[in-house]
Amino acid sequence: MPVVQQGSINTTALIVPDLYVQIVPPSVTLLNGLPTNILGIVGTAQWGPVNNPVTIGDMAGYSRQFGAIQARKYDMGTAVAAAVLQGANNFRCVRVTDGTDVAASIVVLTNCITFTSKYSGTLANGDTVTIANGTKASTYKVTVARAGYVPEVFDNISGTGNALWVNIAAAINNGQAGVRGASDLIVATAGAGTTAPSLTTYTLAGGTDGATTITGSTLVGVDTVPRKGMYALRNTFTSIAMLVDCDDSTTWSTQVSFGLAEGIYMIATGPSGDSITNAVSTKSTAGIDSYAMKLLLGDWVYFNDTVNGYVRLVSPQGFIAGRLANLSPEQSSLNKPLYGVVGTQQSYKGLVYSGAELTQLGQAGIDVITNPSPGGSYFSARFGHNTSSNAVTNGDNYTRMTNYIAYTLNSGMGLFIGRLHTPQFRLEAGATVSAFLDGMWQQGMIGSADGSVPYSVQIDSSNNPQNRVALGYAQMDVKVRYLSIVEKFIVNVEGGQSVQINRQTASLT
Repeated sequence: MPVVQQGSINTTALIVPDLYVQIVPPSVTLLNGLPTNILGIVGTAQWGPVNNPVTIGDMAGYSRQFGAIQARKYDMGTAVAAAVLQGANNFRCVRVTDGTDVAASIVVLTNCITFTSKYSGTLANGDTVTIANGTKASTYKVTVARAGYVPEVFDNISGTGNALWVNIAAAINNGQAGVRGASDLIVATAGAGTTAPSLTTYTLAGGTDGATTITGSTLVGVDTVPRKGMYALRNTFTSIAMLVDCDDSTTWSTQVSFGLAEGIYMIATGPSGDSITNAVSTKSTAGIDSYAMKLLLGDWVYFNDTVNGYVRLVSPQGFIAGRLANLSPEQSSLNKPLYGVVGTQQSYKGLVYSGAELTQLGQAGIDVITNPSPGGSYFSARFGHNTSSNAVTNGDNYTRMTNYIAYTLNSGMGLFIGRLHTPQFRLEAGATVSAFLDGMWQQGMIGSADGSVPYSVQIDSSNNPQNRVALGYAQMDVKVRYLSIVEKFIVNVEGGQSVQINRQTASLT
C-alpha cells in the first residue's frame, strides 16, 4: 500500500492490485510578498569586508561590522545613521575603497608569526594580541582584543619551537574544536621562526581605509564576478538603494539601468549647494527620464553628528531613502516628516522656496527637502516623485508598487514551470495570483476610489490560443489599479452675507 506524491507514478499502467495513496498538493499556492524595507547603501567605512553586502539592522550592528561614523564624504555610516532616524532597520551595506586600503598588522619576533587584521581599515589600529601562560601547564594563551568588543581567548595552545607558532596560527584561523570558533578580528600567518614566545602584548598598526580618492565610478563598481560597488547588491532583494554622496551626474544613467534590471528604487543627489537652474540642466543632459530613480536637489542637510561632536552637512539621500524604506510601498514620501534634520542649506539662510522655484523643480522631476511642508512646519519631501516625466508613473508609489508586485510574482510563480497545461493548471495559477492581489486589497495597498475590485487576472483560452499552447507558452494577463496619492487638494470656499446654505448628509461614497 504505497503512499506517493501525485505525479510520481503512472496511474494508467499499474499491474499489482493494491491501494495507492497519492498526496495532492494544495490547489492554491499562496504568495508572500517580498520585503520592501531592504535599503542598500554603498559607501566607505573604517573597517569591514569590501564589495560584499553585509546585513545590518541598527547602528550597533553597523559599528560592530564597519566601525564608527566618519566625518567625511562618501561615509556609509553617516547615511545609515540618517536612515535609522527615519525608522529603517534592514540594510545591505557595501563597503568600497579606492584600492589603497591596508590591513593593520604586527610581525612578532622577526619571523615567528604575523598578526593581520581580518579586514583593511583604521579601526584595527590599536587592536592587541596578548600572549600569556595558558591555564594548563606548559601551554600558552592568546587573547585578541579591541576596545568595545568581547576579547577573543585562545587557551591551552601547546607546542615548542616553530610548531608552537603554527599551532597558535591554526587556533586563531580555525578556532579550537569544542571551545571557540576562529577569530573575527585577525588572521595569523606562522613564519619559520623558532624563538620562544615573549609573554607580552603586541599592537596592530598601519591600517588605512582607502577612502581618500573615492569617485562615482568607485561607488558604481563593476558588474563582473567578483562584483564591486553598486553591483554587489545584485540578487539581494534590495528594494531601495543609494550610492552615498554620489553627486556625479555621469553615473545616474548607469544607476537607472541597474535599478530597472534589479527592481531597485535608486536615490540620487545633486552636488552640495547646487542651483535649481543647474540641477534642471544637469538632469536633462543626463537623460534620466525614468521611474527607477529619485533625484534630490543638492540642497544638503545639516545633521547632528553625536559621534564626532558637531553639526555636519550631509547628503539628503539617507533621510529620504530611510523614510521610504519605513513606508509601505503604496505610500509616497510626499509630506512625510523627516527626523534628525537640523536644517538644510536653504533653510539655514532663512530662505523658503517660492512657488515658481518649486514649479521649476516639479516640472523637471527633481525632488527636494523643504520646511515648511504642506502639513505644517516640518521637513519633508516636497513632491514624492521620481525622475519620470510621465504623470502616471512619476510617483514614489508607482516605482515601489510596480517593483513589489513584479518581483513577488517573479519569485513565487516559477513553481508552475514544468506543469502540464490543463484547466487545473490555469485555475491554480490564476487563483494564486488572485489570492495575492486580494490580500493586498484587504490590506489597503491597492484599491479604487469607488470601492470596485482593483485587479483582474486572466488566464484562459482567449489569451492562450492552442497554437501558442502547443509551443509550450502560457500567458497570464494581470491588471492592478493603484491607489492614487492626493497631491493637489482643491477646496472651494464661497463666503458672503448672501450665501445660501443647503445642508446635506455626509457620505463617504
